[in-house]
Amino acid sequence: MATVAAGSNKRGGGRGRKALVAVLDNEANISAGKAAAQAGDLSASSAQKAKRAPARSGKAAKAAAAVVDDVAELQGMLERLRLEKEKAEEMVRERDEVIRKKEEEIETKEKERERLQAELRKVQRAKEFKPTVSLPLVKSLLDKEQDADDKGKKKKGKGKAGLERKKPCPAYVLWIKDQWVEIKKENPEADFKEVSNTLGAKWKALGAEEKQPYEERYRQEKEAYLQVVGKEKREAEAMKLLEEQQMQWTAKELLEQYLKFRQEAEEGDGKKGKRKNSKKDKDPSKPKQPMSAYFVYSQERRAALVAEKKNVPEIGKITGEEWKNMTEAQKAPYEEVAKKQKEEYHKQMEVYKQKKIEEAASLEKEEEEQKKIMKQEALQLLKKKEKADNIIKKTKEKRQKKKQENADPNRPKKPASSFILFSKEARKQLLEERAGINNSTLNALISVKWKELSSEERQMWNDKAAPAMAAYKKEMEEYTKAHSSSA
Repeated sequence: MATVAAGSNKRGGGRGRKALVAVLDNEANISAGKAAAQAGDLSASSAQKAKRAPARSGKAAKAAAAVVDDVAELQGMLERLRLEKEKAEEMVRERDEVIRKKEEEIETKEKERERLQAELRKVQRAKEFKPTVSLPLVKSLLDKEQDADDKGKKKKGKGKAGLERKKPCPAYVLWIKDQWVEIKKENPEADFKEVSNTLGAKWKALGAEEKQPYEERYRQEKEAYLQVVGKEKREAEAMKLLEEQQMQWTAKELLEQYLKFRQEAEEGDGKKGKRKNSKKDKDPSKPKQPMSAYFVYSQERRAALVAEKKNVPEIGKITGEEWKNMTEAQKAPYEEVAKKQKEEYHKQMEVYKQKKIEEAASLEKEEEEQKKIMKQEALQLLKKKEKADNIIKKTKEKRQKKKQENADPNRPKKPASSFILFSKEARKQLLEERAGINNSTLNALISVKWKELSSEERQMWNDKAAPAMAAYKKEMEEYTKAHSSSA
């Protein structure tokens, strides 16, 4: 019975629990009714027996005793049924409590799920952040240059790495280039090693006057190379400086956009955003594709079919069937119109392509002009930086020079203060306790220990430093007097 009640509670909730209590009550009432009916029947039968046999008093007494026993047994059954009913009701109450707890747990989980979904929506909106900040112009131009250089290197040397600008050849190599052909004419069968050895021996035998033209040529080429490389290096350094400045501006702008995006996302929490069209924007100046013969025909028929109140799918179906059933002669006018449109389209495309080439050339020219302007800006920025660095350097040098000029070897040296004396002792102790500790942490610990000292302990260290300080003051007085008298 309890199993049936539990099953019905799972399926029906509160309604099942009420039905179970009603069933239990009915069963108990039916059982009690049956017991009462049995007792009534027994009482009636015993009364009839007593009337039929009044003379048999012994038998009547026995029958009455049996009736009393039956009644007692029925009362015991009723008591057991009552106890079973109470037990079933207790089980139902326990089951109700379990179900209530489960419902509360489900409700809590539902709230947690809604909270997590809200957080997920926030995260998804954060992932959809699309900044409108463009790449700094310096960086984009430099990237284009790098890509062009990489492509040129791959075409030229099939991926071989190397500087595009060659270093100047030494005097010996320049001389070899002039003499190589002559040596090969004299010894056509000589291999590379033999020719190299012959040229090496000849170069060693040459005098200084004969080597002079090649050395002079090498010197000039080297000076020109270093000048160009130095200029390129300086320009690269200036462009890097300008790029860093522009990247800082870009980072600021990007941060402002992100903060604005987060604010808008928080304000519009729970609202569905409009779906943005992800299609690529078409070029309005690009010529439209020409229509085929079938589309020319369907365009002509559309007006009549629309007048007949046909919808778009029906129009497409009707025109398709009609086009299939048309003869070649009937299709010929429409194909002629389509052919003319195609020819016109090709002409327009040629003009469009030429226009795009001119625009690309113009854009490239503008980029070159912009690059020159930016190089000038970068060089000006570099000059300002170098000027500031030079001022700082000169100031430091002046201070150092002044300090050295003012330094007198006969001037008494200032003794260690109480803190310095304490730090020496504390440093030894801390290094023993904490091996491998770094210097910054050690200095911090010493400062903390000094601050934690009591006034008596500090006085002890002051007393230790006092004799040296008194001697220093005395020496300084003497030094001052001597210095002033000599002056």
